[in-house]
Amino acid sequence: MATAGAPRRFCRCACFCSENLYVARYGLHLRFRGEEQLRRDYGPILRSRGCVSTKDFQELLAELEQEVERRQRLGQESAARKALIASSYHPARPEVYNSLQDAALAPEFLAVAQYTTSPGADLQGLLQRLETVSEEKRIYRVPVFTAPFCQALLEELDHFEQSDMPKGRPNTMNNYGVLLYELGLDKPLVTPLRERFLQPLMALLYPDCGGGQLDSHRAFVVKYAPGQDRELGCHYDNAELTLNVALGKAFTGGALYFGGFFQAPAAQTEPLEVEHVVGQGVLHRGGQLHGARPLGTGERWNLVIWLRASAVRNRLCPMCCREPDLVDDEGFGDGFTREEPATVDVCALT
Repeated sequence: MATAGAPRRFCRCACFCSENLYVARYGLHLRFRGEEQLRRDYGPILRSRGCVSTKDFQELLAELEQEVERRQRLGQESAARKALIASSYHPARPEVYNSLQDAALAPEFLAVAQYTTSPGADLQGLLQRLETVSEEKRIYRVPVFTAPFCQALLEELDHFEQSDMPKGRPNTMNNYGVLLYELGLDKPLVTPLRERFLQPLMALLYPDCGGGQLDSHRAFVVKYAPGQDRELGCHYDNAELTLNVALGKAFTGGALYFGGFFQAPAAQTEPLEVEHVVGQGVLHRGGQLHGARPLGTGERWNLVIWLRASAVRNRLCPMCCREPDLVDDEGFGDGFTREEPATVDVCALT
């Protein structure tokens, strides 16, 4: 049992360095334990997607080995980048680093938040205050930030991108964007957003997914632009729940699309497409398969927050679908803890 008041130590699952390694040119997430296993498990599908020569395979092997090494160093290197940015970077819009204020939030979002913490709040009442994108897939949308705050945040992100500060990539599929932990925006912006607003909202929408027990997150901004990332392949998130907020800029194309749930294969159906609306956030389960259509013109920036509940993921890692093999990590790690909180609601997990 966790000791009251003791600091939580977050971990990652060891599978992070061997599972779900994304290879963009073949459009595959791979499990990698070595050359023999790679040939045995993926030989036919790799050949069908163009990995046909010895050179092709050796290049793939080198890429996977490099990615494993990168992942092993990731926590320490991220912490080092954060420390350097904190000591040397000069923001263009320092006000975005202030503690989250209600003035940054859309009136509709504040109304939703007020409802979720009111006596007698329930799911049906909440759904009257949200846009239901898909009842079947449990995807919802709500305005989150005001236009002025989106603009200020974009100006700051642009300024950081143009600086000579080191930058970690958001995840294995997005090569352009910003990790909010490294930029120093986790504590003033994302943590209060999760604790004050998103947790009571998610507790009503997704009680079966740990919505009321969110205790960590991974937040990043992704950028799509000509000559950079233009689309995103179908995948699911390393999170119980996800919030995806469109920040801007001017763009065409790039719609989100949603398929089935990764743990519940269903008959092939036409994907559900959702257009981005600046300032509005799309809420969905982390396991919902999704991607982004190719960008047409302009630049698209989105804030993505992976919301995690250790009480759920400590039982089953969503990436390897096994009991997690815990490894100590920096910051929130991947949201696992060595001990569950003392106040776990077992009923919500069954």
